[in-house]
This record gives sequence, structure tokens and C-alpha cells, in this order.
Amino acid sequence: MPKIYEAYLNAMNQGKEHGVSSQDIRVLIAHKMGYAEPIDTLFHKDDEFTKIQEFERDFAKLIQGMPVEYVINEATFLHTKLYVDQRVLIPRMETQELIANLSEKVVDYYDPRNYLVVADIGTGSGAILCALRSLFPNWLLVGSDVSKGALEVARKNIKDYNVNATLLEGKSLQPYIDAKMNLDIIISNPPYILNKEEVQDSVKDYEPEGALYLTPENNVYEDIFKNYKKVKKGSLLMAFEIGYDLEDMLTKMMKEYLEDYEYEFIKDLNGLTRFLFVFCR
Repeated sequence: MPKIYEAYLNAMNQGKEHGVSSQDIRVLIAHKMGYAEPIDTLFHKDDEFTKIQEFERDFAKLIQGMPVEYVINEATFLHTKLYVDQRVLIPRMETQELIANLSEKVVDYYDPRNYLVVADIGTGSGAILCALRSLFPNWLLVGSDVSKGALEVARKNIKDYNVNATLLEGKSLQPYIDAKMNLDIIISNPPYILNKEEVQDSVKDYEPEGALYLTPENNVYEDIFKNYKKVKKGSLLMAFEIGYDLEDMLTKMMKEYLEDYEYEFIKDLNGLTRFLFVFCR
């Protein structure tokens, strides 16, 4: 039976021409061996690799281009290990930044200790719901998605982490309108990619198309802006993750649909316009 480092070096050599990263190999080894973190593969490099056959089976999926998160059915989001599969997007660093920006900006408009009603539109894996529950335990959380499969994944994650949140099925604001809900905060990471040619093959081939691409028929931003008054009783804060090339389009939409509002576009850590915060009085 090979040592951990022997299997690691062999996988590195095999994976080079297929673009498999060393990090992904360590993630896969750590998952198979039950290590807490990928770095632990280095601390245990002289251990016998007792799961070598399982590793080789799943390493073949990495060679084919499958993201490691789908291979192991796990993604880390703000220190929480969530279940993911191909029914949902893999949570990204940018969405963690969205949460961080919201936690800073919410105090400008509300006392975050209050029982605010917060909707996560397009919840996917439920990553945002899990993060918000840990940061703001008093918030009344509701997540929605148009995909039944995504809601099944979100349901598993909020159950596993004992997150008190309600899940609704439907497009954009419609399930909230149907439920006659009044919202204080809307947060959303909707489909925002305009140019499919910019998308990596591993994303095109494995992640759900309906959660990726912004089209006239799949424009969550416009749906929300058109209908926000139907869920607004008092003031309303909206926080969006956006594509770097959407600033002009969204500015025009806000001007067309919103009243008595202020807004701010924010760049991500890579210097790209990535977030939009809108406050409607």
C-alpha cells in the first residue's frame, strides 16, 4: 500500500497535463483519509494510503474536469462545510465577500440585533442562509429557488447545521408575494454571466446553467426591481452579487423601476465591480 506522499506525487504527475491543481489533490486525499484540512496531507505524508482505490476512482473524475467539490460533495463556505452536488452552484469567495459587505453596511440602515425579515433569492446550496444565521441569530430567514433540486440541497444543509430558515419554491420575488410577506432585506446571488465564452470548461460542463447565465428570460434583477413594492412595507435594503459588466444595465433598470432610493456599486478583492447595494426608503 503506498504512502500518502507517493500517491500525491503520482497524482501530481498524472494531473499536470489535465490542469488538476495540487490543492484539489490534497483536498481529495484529505477527504478520503478523514483529515480535517487539506494541509494535513503534508503532516501525514508518511501514513499508508488505506483509501487508495477510492482515491484513484475519484481522481479519474478530476482528470475529466469535474470540480473537486462535486467529486467529494462538499464545499467550504465561511468555515462551514456544505453538501453540494451538480444541482447547485459551488459557493465562491465572492459570495463570502457579499456576506462581509452586508454585515458592514446593514448597520447604516437597521439595528442588526432586531428581528429583520431577510430573503435569500436563489438560495442554491443554502450557503448564504447558513452564514447569516451564524452572524445574525435574530434574523427571520427565508430562502427561495426556482429549482426543486437546489431546494433539496439547501434543505439538507440547513438541517445539518440546525439553521432555522423557511424555504420556498418559485422565481424571484413571486413566492414572497404569494405568501404576502413584508421584507426588510433582500440578498441575492442570481445568474449574472452575459458572455458564455468567458466561462471555464469545468463550470460550463458541470454547474447548473440556469444558475449561471443572465438572459432576458432569466433576469432576476429586473424581476426584483419591477416587483419590490409588493414586498416592501417600510424601508428595504437589497444586496446583490453582480457581473463585472452589469453596472450600466443595472443603473438604467434602477432608474426605470425604483423610487426614493440610493445605491452603491462595490468592487471585490480582485478590483472588479461585483456587488450592488440598494436602499429604498
